[in-house]
Amino acid sequence: MSFEIKFRTLDLPLRDPFLIARSAQGEGHRVTTVVAELRDTVDGPDGPVGLGEGYPEAYYGDTPATMAAVTPALLAAIEPVAGGLRGGLAEARLALEASADLMAAAIAHHGAAKCAIDIALHDLVGKRLGVSVRELLEMPADRPPTDFTLGIDAPDVVAERARRAADFPALKIKVGGPSDLATLEAVRGVYDGPIRVDANTGWTLDGASQLLPVLERLGVVLVEQPFPARRLDLLRELQARSPLPIVADESAVTIEDLDALAGVVDGVNVKLAKVGGVGPAKRMLARARQMGFRTFLGCMEETSIVIAASAAVSPLAEWVDLDGCLLLADDPVEGLELSPDKVWRLPDRPGQGLSLRPEYRP
Repeated sequence: MSFEIKFRTLDLPLRDPFLIARSAQGEGHRVTTVVAELRDTVDGPDGPVGLGEGYPEAYYGDTPATMAAVTPALLAAIEPVAGGLRGGLAEARLALEASADLMAAAIAHHGAAKCAIDIALHDLVGKRLGVSVRELLEMPADRPPTDFTLGIDAPDVVAERARRAADFPALKIKVGGPSDLATLEAVRGVYDGPIRVDANTGWTLDGASQLLPVLERLGVVLVEQPFPARRLDLLRELQARSPLPIVADESAVTIEDLDALAGVVDGVNVKLAKVGGVGPAKRMLARARQMGFRTFLGCMEETSIVIAASAAVSPLAEWVDLDGCLLLADDPVEGLELSPDKVWRLPDRPGQGLSLRPEYRP
């Protein structure tokens, strides 16, 4: 086999407790993510190394163990395009797209493992060709700013965190708990910018409908995934009642979900961990825009590896929520910077231009 990959599971503390509506007891203080180093054996032991990451979200059936279990089959699946990945720029671009298709055809789901491999492949190819991942993906240099997300907590605690994050151009507030209205009122008391709310499947149709006028009054600009993923009927009904865009997240996992969401919601949230990497994310965002959806680019509580890859395709998104590495107490990855206006500055180096601190390497 042409490719060799090493994984390391990282257990990372969060800067502040971070709970969402479907968090289990005891969650919200630490996160688990998996970093990867990918080599092409043709390059020899001193060849370039592709750095990747996959976030094993249990909600989607991913764990570090499942990532390790499916990866040999995924690497075998991309073997037919290994030669193309060693070619020139045009050939490598086609091979990267084909590799994502081959992984999708080989095994359904398992977005975390696919994401780690896909990002690492883009990093590796970019290093080989001397171009950035952004250039490899043919994306413009200008990017929208990110918002900042606040988890569920007591209203006064959330408000204090909102005050600390008041220099962000928008805040995303996790809701779906018993104090949603009080929390939003408290946040509005200290922050005057746009508010995005994310219920992570935690609302009911009656409750959400009753909140709509209040959300408008408080300056909320969108509502993300209020109901369980399969309840497209409820999403459709709320969107019909709502002057605010309803955005699907848990209902919009991969590009194959878009057709079923047409006419159901106004927007979709694309995440690399769900869709399987930066290449598939670019295609899903482009397809969603073509279909008339408003596009949201989100993340998990990941390191700068995923955040930088996501930022590369962020020009395709209307709303950007790429704050995962900011939620960590200590990001183990170096090279990505956030500008004062909250735009991610990508390194001007081949590949992603990032480095994983030695103590965290696989």
